[in-house]
Order: sequence, then C-alpha cells, then structure tokens
Amino acid sequence: MRRFALFAECLTAGVLTMLAALPVVTLLAALTAGCAHIRAHVDGEPTTLMSYVERVRAAYPGSWRLSLGVATGFAVLGADAVILRAGIPAGGAIAVACLAASAMLSVLTLRAAAAWSPSRTWTATVRAAARRSAVDDPGGSLLMVLAVGVLAVVTWQLLPLVVPMLGCVLMAAVAVDRRATPVSDPQETR
Repeated sequence: MRRFALFAECLTAGVLTMLAALPVVTLLAALTAGCAHIRAHVDGEPTTLMSYVERVRAAYPGSWRLSLGVATGFAVLGADAVILRAGIPAGGAIAVACLAASAMLSVLTLRAAAAWSPSRTWTATVRAAARRSAVDDPGGSLLMVLAVGVLAVVTWQLLPLVVPMLGCVLMAAVAVDRRATPVSDPQETR
C-alpha cells in the first residue's frame, strides 16, 4: 500500500508541477516544489496543495531568469535538431549532439531543482549541481539521463502519460540527490 501511496504522490507532483510550470518563468520553482513535495512524502511530512504552493513561492525568487534560460535553451536545441535533420549534410550527427546537449540541460535542471534549499542562491545551486553532475557523481547523472529517456519514450508513445512520468522523474531526481548526499549512520553516533 505504501508503494501505491508513493506513486499517487508522484502523480500529484506531476500534475501540480505541470500546472505550475505553464507560465514558463516558474519552471525551476515548479520542479523544485515537485521534488520537495516527493521528498516531504518520503520523510513523512504533510503534502497538501497549500504546502506545494508555498514551496513554489519559496523557490520562485531569483529563479525566473534561469527558468527562461532553460526554456530558451530547450527551444534553440529543439529548433536546431529539426532544422538540421531537414537536409543539411551531416545534419543527423549534429542533431544527435543537440539531443545530447538537451539531455545534459535536463539533468542539470533536475539536479539543481532537487538540491535547492532556501539558504542558497539559485546561482550557487546551479553551480553545485553542475559540479555534482559532471565531477562528483557522474553515475547519478547517467541515472537521470535514463529517467529522462524513459520519460521521452513513454510520452512519445502516449502523450497523456507525461503527467505521471514527470512525477516519476521528479522522484528519480530526489533519489539521485539523496544517493549522492552522504547520510550519517545512526550506529556511528553510539
């Protein structure tokens, strides 16, 4: 029953994140609130609609410029891939490079959203996420690439599944963040 409750929270987080990210300038705040929503559920804290809204409000200051940058980056990479596949020589190889850049941008965005805290600025959070993604935990970044890849394949097959899959990707971001964060063993303190 507990696993079904976690899936239900992933579905809820996916719906709320999709709705909150619609204005585009709230993209990072919505992803951050979704990760915090799932983290709160796993930790046994309350996960209500109002708590989600409060998390978006807390994460929004300073994030709108980065949200626009992420959205612009995805738009440019997507447009490049479409244009290059249209007939430019070696366009297929460059389109694959655009796809790889999109995957890296997705991983960086999700890892920053999962790691954000009110005590850090967004710039510091993104820098730490970039370092963690590339240097400190490349295995976690590979796991995130796989999660985003599954999201892409599943939603390509059936578009309405983007909502529960987004929640599952947010859960994966939280799991990768927790995996990379050292946890003290309660046995050591005795």
